[in-house]
Amino acid sequence: MGSQLDLCVREAADSDRDAVLAVMLDAYGEYAGQMAADRWQQYREAIVQSVQGPGPVARIVAELAGQIVGSVQLFVSSEAAYGRPELEIDTPIIRYLSVSPRARGRGIATLLIKESVRRSLALGSATLHLHTSDMMAPAIRLYERLGFERAPDKEFYNGDILVKSYRLHLQGPSFFTAF
Repeated sequence: MGSQLDLCVREAADSDRDAVLAVMLDAYGEYAGQMAADRWQQYREAIVQSVQGPGPVARIVAELAGQIVGSVQLFVSSEAAYGRPELEIDTPIIRYLSVSPRARGRGIATLLIKESVRRSLALGSATLHLHTSDMMAPAIRLYERLGFERAPDKEFYNGDILVKSYRLHLQGPSFFTAF
């Protein structure tokens, strides 16, 4: 696969949907064996719907040597992201951060998060949120390294799974050291 110089982060085009879906299913497919079959099927359907349906304020892709190898969606609120206005998150939320397993280790997830930060700042936001679960331990380590902190007041359960919330303050010294 190409060098870092061949990497670009950009807004997804409608014509990118099939490639984005393929990357997302490839990236999240590793969790299929950790979930009950019916839960994986629901998750898979949610991924497909996220690519095809309305909702995010931005769909961002990472392209390496002309191939889409990563993507992320940015929503403006917990209501838009999850249909959960009760979480009272009215600042951007990252969802479905995905990097193709064959392209991992190149900083692509970090670049997608940085672009999400840039866009959140452009929207005038003071924070950026995301939600994840314990089965995504490598992602959690990345988020924490980039300065995201747990936000237990914004967590919820999906069935018996705790969906953990993380928040990045887009101001202050900790923000500038990570970004």
